[in-house]
Amino acid sequence: MKTEFLITLIGIASPLLFFVDCTGTRPNDLGIRSGKLLECPSTPNCVSSYTDPSDKEHFRAPAPYTKPTSEAVAILKQRILETPRTKIIKEENNYLYVEFTSFLMRYVDDVEFYFDEKTKQLHFRSASRLGKSDFGVNRKRIETLLKDLTI
Repeated sequence: MKTEFLITLIGIASPLLFFVDCTGTRPNDLGIRSGKLLECPSTPNCVSSYTDPSDKEHFRAPAPYTKPTSEAVAILKQRILETPRTKIIKEENNYLYVEFTSFLMRYVDDVEFYFDEKTKQLHFRSASRLGKSDFGVNRKRIETLLKDLTI
């Protein structure tokens, strides 16, 4: 009887603990440092416009913009807010930090956008908080957000 109860308890509690554990801890080292965003880690679950272009796994070119920065930020922000399970954590004049949470497993990805006013380029970094592989989710997210974006 005790064994059956323990098995049932473990069967119920294990998935709940798994879901709670997937969010990870919010990084405290994000933001603009010396005019750039943080580098991607060596794991394949990150994409950034600041990575060396020869690094095909992590690099994606920045997006040019022509509108005034405040207008370009507002346009991108609207697109982000239309995306399910997003939360804007920090917003400055030319910087957005957003958390994207996956539907099923509740994994959190940290995504930053930096509007470089000198070069008129929208830079970004999208990285998973946990794990090694993301099956291309971060790259797909950036491609979706930037597709047909006229800023």
